[in-house]
This record gives sequence, C-alpha cells and structure tokens, in this order.
Amino acid sequence: MTNILLKPIGIVRTNAPTVPRHWTVSDVEGTIIIDEVYREGLRDIRPGQKIIVLFHFHQSQPFSPENLTQKPPHRNEHLGVFSTCSPRRPNPIGLSVVDVLDIQGSTLRVKGIDMIDGTPILDIKPWIVPDA
Repeated sequence: MTNILLKPIGIVRTNAPTVPRHWTVSDVEGTIIIDEVYREGLRDIRPGQKIIVLFHFHQSQPFSPENLTQKPPHRNEHLGVFSTCSPRRPNPIGLSVVDVLDIQGSTLRVKGIDMIDGTPILDIKPWIVPDA
C-alpha cells in the first residue's frame, strides 16, 4: 500500500485541564485556529452551526496488534478497535462534531471539544442532517 502524508491545517487551543472522552458529552469551549492560507475556506461557516472536525491523535501511543480489541472504560467487554472511539488506532485520526460559537478571521470559537490543547486539525467538513 502507498503511504499517505497529511498536513495539519490548524490547531486546537483550550484552557481546559481535562477534556471529556467524546464530543457527545462535552461542553468544553475552545478555539480552532486555522492557518491563514486556508482562511477563505471558512467563509461559509456561521455561528450556530455544527461542523465535523477531523484531527490527529498526536499523543496517542503507537498502535500494535494487541490493540485490535480494546475495552472501552464505559463497557464491560472488549470490542474491535473499529467499534470504538479509542485514540489508539492503526491511523490515529479522530472525529468530533462541535458547535460554532463565533468566527474571527481564521479562528473559530467552538463548544464540544474533546481534543487536548495543541491537537493538530486535519480537516473540517459540514455537519449535514438529511431531511426527514
């Protein structure tokens, strides 16, 4: 297989001493600072909307075959890694959905952070809810 090289587009900043394990249970606020070269790409993001943030688990321990099954802290059984949100993965990529509170230039103030301060951002995508 071919190696893939990803370049961060920004970084997370938060003063929270700890963050929840998952975005669905987070009220933590912080900022996502996007590199100025990508600023125009933020032009249609508005306060009040949700966005998907893809990021790198940059402080995760290296993945090994023993990590193919893991016991999440809230479960009583081992699950396959692809059925968990564990940061210890073959490719340490995380996904969170956050609420946009404000935008100033290339800085997004958001709520729902489950990323630690300094986390590299790989991409942002729209949160699209299908019509009922």
